[in-house]
Amino acid sequence: MLSEETIDPHPDWIHAAPERAFTLRPLGIPIRVYEWGDTSAPPIVLVHGFLDHGRGFEPIAPLLARDHRVIAYDARGHGESGWCDGYAWPIDVVELVSILRWVGRPCGLIGHSRGGGMATDASLVAPECVSRLVNIDGFGPPPEGFGTTGGGAAAPGPIDPLRRFLDQREGAGGRRGWRAYETVEGIVERRRSQTPRLVGSWLDHFVRIGAKRCDRGYVWRADPMVLGGAGPWKIDWVAHQWPELRVPMLAVIGSEEDTWGPLPESIIGPRLARIPVLERATIEGAGHFVHMEQPEALAGLVLDWFAR
Repeated sequence: MLSEETIDPHPDWIHAAPERAFTLRPLGIPIRVYEWGDTSAPPIVLVHGFLDHGRGFEPIAPLLARDHRVIAYDARGHGESGWCDGYAWPIDVVELVSILRWVGRPCGLIGHSRGGGMATDASLVAPECVSRLVNIDGFGPPPEGFGTTGGGAAAPGPIDPLRRFLDQREGAGGRRGWRAYETVEGIVERRRSQTPRLVGSWLDHFVRIGAKRCDRGYVWRADPMVLGGAGPWKIDWVAHQWPELRVPMLAVIGSEEDTWGPLPESIIGPRLARIPVLERATIEGAGHFVHMEQPEALAGLVLDWFAR
């Protein structure tokens, strides 16, 4: 059993370290897996977002584990899982499908952000492995991608996202792309600036798990080569296969605007209109990281969804 972190929990959150942790190699790369709950109970698999890690589900996992076997993992290039020479979306999806097949019975599947897109595509590839699907704000980037020029500046041209992507990839090629901080507190503050709704000792806990020490100081525990695509994120690129989805989807967003979402309804609506069996929900008082901000509300919602 993993030991609890030696910090005080946030007074408004209950979070628990995994009861079991081990390593799988579904496609040859070591993948760190975490579990909570009775191993004979109906399974739920959790898929984290871009540059996060599987233990980011600690606020909601013990709530789900009261009646389920809960499984989270660090995607390749993230957390304690292995790195590789390159990363491609289809490989991440196939790796998730391999984990679902390792479980050995149909799973409830919950994905957040990038993980929501992976979970959706895995449900398309292997619907026999998924009983029901929950996608938490994982409906693709805005059409122009994240991080484009704003504030009245000229709109980026069609080549600009590709140039930016290639520049990022070149800079990350030496695997020294992450800025190093003298202390973990520096990374906490950096993460706080990126996700200002995550506060208190939970943010400290989440970052300390996600950071590691190197010869330059402390860096985020992820491969700098794990990059997003170049876009543009047209509906036919993001959701071209979604009309073929046979697994019912619960699409969840938070009510509050946040750094990474939710996208406006004018973008989300047409994408989700392609899902054959869909239910939508909004969690009040949450931004992009719904499972961290409002774990009890989300747990009640998804457990009801899985019980139908």
